[in-house]
Amino acid sequence: MARRDGSAVVTVPSGIEGVVDLEQTREELHESARVKLGVTGDAETTGFRTVLRDNQLSVYPIVALGLLYISDNFQAFAFGVLTPEISRTLGISIGAISAAIGLRALAVAAAPLPVAALTQGRARRALLCIVTGFLWSVLTLFTGFVTSLLGLIAILVFDGMSTGSAQSLHTPLVVDSYPPAARVRAVSLYQAVGTFGNILAPALVGLLASVAGFTWRGVFLLLGLTSIAMTMVSLGLRDPGFGKWDTEQLRASVREAHREEGGTPDLAADDVTLGFWEICRRVMLVPTNRRICAGFAVLGILVVPLLTFVSFFLDERWNLGPGKRGLFFAYYAGAGVIALLLYGRRGEKQFSADPARLLRVGGYLLGMGVVFIAIGGVMPWFWPMVVCFGLAGGCIAVLTPALGISLLSIVPSNMRAHAQSLAQMFAAIGGTAGALLLSGVQTQYGVAGAMISIAIPGVIAAFVIGSAGKLIQSDLDQMIDSVLEGEEIRRLQASGAHLPMLSVRGIDFSYGQLQVLFDVDFTVDDGEMVALLGVNGAGKSTLLKVISGIGLPSRGSVRFRGQEITYLDPERRVGLGITQIPGGRAVFGPMTIVENLRSYGYTMGRDRTGVDRAIETTFAAFPRLYERRNSLAATLSGGEQQMLGLSKALILRPRLLLIDELSLGLAPVIVGQLLDMVRQINADGTAIVLVEQSVNIALNLVEHAYFMEKGEMRFDGRAEELLAREDLLRAVFLQGAGAAK
Repeated sequence: MARRDGSAVVTVPSGIEGVVDLEQTREELHESARVKLGVTGDAETTGFRTVLRDNQLSVYPIVALGLLYISDNFQAFAFGVLTPEISRTLGISIGAISAAIGLRALAVAAAPLPVAALTQGRARRALLCIVTGFLWSVLTLFTGFVTSLLGLIAILVFDGMSTGSAQSLHTPLVVDSYPPAARVRAVSLYQAVGTFGNILAPALVGLLASVAGFTWRGVFLLLGLTSIAMTMVSLGLRDPGFGKWDTEQLRASVREAHREEGGTPDLAADDVTLGFWEICRRVMLVPTNRRICAGFAVLGILVVPLLTFVSFFLDERWNLGPGKRGLFFAYYAGAGVIALLLYGRRGEKQFSADPARLLRVGGYLLGMGVVFIAIGGVMPWFWPMVVCFGLAGGCIAVLTPALGISLLSIVPSNMRAHAQSLAQMFAAIGGTAGALLLSGVQTQYGVAGAMISIAIPGVIAAFVIGSAGKLIQSDLDQMIDSVLEGEEIRRLQASGAHLPMLSVRGIDFSYGQLQVLFDVDFTVDDGEMVALLGVNGAGKSTLLKVISGIGLPSRGSVRFRGQEITYLDPERRVGLGITQIPGGRAVFGPMTIVENLRSYGYTMGRDRTGVDRAIETTFAAFPRLYERRNSLAATLSGGEQQMLGLSKALILRPRLLLIDELSLGLAPVIVGQLLDMVRQINADGTAIVLVEQSVNIALNLVEHAYFMEKGEMRFDGRAEELLAREDLLRAVFLQGAGAAK
């Protein structure tokens, strides 16, 4: 395999014939996989109705979820329009109401992630959407009975919590309900239906308050009853499952290419299935997602607190009553509906030709939206002000499908609810910060000044979103490769092909902005002992951290016994059989030797007898440790500490042992004793990766060696072949290399 700089050719270790098949399958199917995900490379798209007809689909999921979206917005829009009346009736200041809105925003921020956690094991998103739909309908109804600030806060907080399903589940459910060729239009249509509710809600509020003469309490009662009726329409909603139209198709393409069924991995799925926080961390490690979330944070300011300040702006600056304010917000939302209907097909073409266009256009739209709002806030004429807000409404409405499709297209299908939840959490955090920011600016510079102030963070976020365009193609490719690689490994295992126990592929790793690993490949077979060589700073210890889970890569994959463990927590990897002995940091200094050994055996759970037996084995192997068993580890010599660290392998008996700098600073006699124990551990069936600077020590132990330089793998082959590469063995190695010869 040629490295990126062409400096060395790495050979595939003997007995690992499946590695070549893995590379070939990934390369052969990659382009067709992009097409299956809707990225065809051209701007031609199939008609939306044609896609639905060919796949025997309907618009019911869009309509049902759109109606739930509408009913969810009833409470928020009615509250936004009627805020001045509620403030006067309850005797609550705008500052107190802003604080209550901020608490609601916190509830909105906290709610989506628990909802996503409820769906990660089973596809029951539709059921949760229906249940929470009824819940927020009841809360809207009970808003009419509020008599105090505490009651208002309680209603707003519970409403924010119940809206978590809409925030985290609706868009992923739409995405999974339709093929990639129609997704941008499906999400845009869903947003258009939901945004139509932003016309309906303020229009109803205006009609009920001004024409029908209802008080704000009566308005909430009627809206709550209407919301319950609309939620009934969604009772036929069903969850199609995770990735039915994309990742499952990619997996099927691997089996079709070889005309085989999927295999059974060596490890049980539950052993390596990511937990809730592991999934969240995995999602946020995608570079594109981090920038999209910055855009959602500013979007939260525009959607959550801004409308309340606009309502006061219309009341104070233009003397508009509740009826006219309702019509204004209906017009604002109507501009968004029109923009979404016009955008759907255009956005589909942009994604099909190049997903980066969606993000670049999203950045432009965000920048234009906040600028139009700022201009509208200082506009001295009424109708030009109305036009500015209409243009802002159109720009802001289109942002949601543009950012949403970009976000959900580059994560595995079972993580889409988590990705959407994290984005909405950032939006809610932005809403909370925005409420505080706008409230403070309003106190000093008035309501108009508050609206102008959002232009600065908005323009900055626009540049951040636009810059994500250069990242999305790479992140999409990585997701595709991960799916194809996982399915191909299952196929190879089913066919009996031999795969390495550990496979590290294409790893990039950075400490902040400093990248230290570059496209690193590394494999270890069952029972094999390999040496990982290189000078200080070559990246050896960092690679071990990636394998053991202490460090998470920015790109690439780590697979153990056929299953991906790239984002698995370190403690779970210990349970799988991966143990690391860090150089110079292998013991707990304030604890005695016996306490250290018992801490190593924590993975044995309640099996105290097994731990005691393992400790006795350790003392038999290292009599010196038995002599000092009650001494603090910090008082041990360097050699004794390394013995204690190596005892971890005797207690845990891992399948893979990672040893970092075993001989560092030790006398030759001590090193010899440790090497004898390493040989014994390996003879008992444990595969070992030994990180060393000393070529002499390494080659006394292993036949297979890797050489790293400046974060890249420069050599992979037999140990004696490395000795012939004088271009790789720098001055620090020459003495040890000569002795080995």
